[in-house]
Amino acid sequence: MTRMLDRRLHAFRADLADEALRGSVEAENFVRGEPARIVVPVAQLRPAPDLSRGIDTELLLGETVRVFDRAAGFAWVQADQDGYVGYLPETVLGAPEEPTHRISVPRTFVYPGPELRKPPVASLSMGSRIAVAGEAETRGTRYFVLPDGGAVIAGHCLPVSETMGEDYVAVAEKFIETPYLWGGRSGFGLDCSALVQLSLMMVGKSAPRDSDMQASLGFAIAREELRRGDLVFWKGHVGIMESEETLLHANGHTMSVAREDFEAAVKRIGWLYQQPTGYRRLG
Repeated sequence: MTRMLDRRLHAFRADLADEALRGSVEAENFVRGEPARIVVPVAQLRPAPDLSRGIDTELLLGETVRVFDRAAGFAWVQADQDGYVGYLPETVLGAPEEPTHRISVPRTFVYPGPELRKPPVASLSMGSRIAVAGEAETRGTRYFVLPDGGAVIAGHCLPVSETMGEDYVAVAEKFIETPYLWGGRSGFGLDCSALVQLSLMMVGKSAPRDSDMQASLGFAIAREELRRGDLVFWKGHVGIMESEETLLHANGHTMSVAREDFEAAVKRIGWLYQQPTGYRRLG
């Protein structure tokens, strides 16, 4: 997925302001931005302070941002994860908090206490960051208890210092049949480049948010060299090779994360996006 150019211009201006003003004015919050944390399961980042506008990307519970401006109930922020800039309602922001764990399954529930028979109070996506205050066990099921008393299944979490192994494709496979959502970046809905970014994040690797920026990852390879883990790019789209023959991607054709025969996908996609623009292997 390729976002609008002004998203990058905003990010560039924020970084430029940071460099230009550092040391020249005594206004630390203005120069560096006020640190804040996402306090809702999923926060949608928009190009304008208007909830009717489409979303550019999403931020997950516990992810951090720098706040550069607040007005009329909105905050203009830059995400620490990938530098994306946009507007969020101020109500989704809270004070920074050191996380202890991350959600490691596509989706999970937060219960009002360590009891799975109680109605959940929230749903969290893979990648969400939580602070565990304690542990409990009910009928053999182990829970992590949160500072507000809520509880999540302990087996759905990993310490923030750990990753989900080295095979990011295995992470991406967990999202099969997850709905496609333009600008989405969670287990409830995501787009093609978010599937790449989120899967890589869970194995300890960083990636830009948009497919055109991801096209600079790793190094170029030939089509006949494709194997598991390689990336295939079209204009405005990216897919992950699951094997030498199959492609895994979030796409608007099935409106989901789907597995397709690679050659068939190239033929199907070609009428709208032409042939692939490149093939990359991650280092």
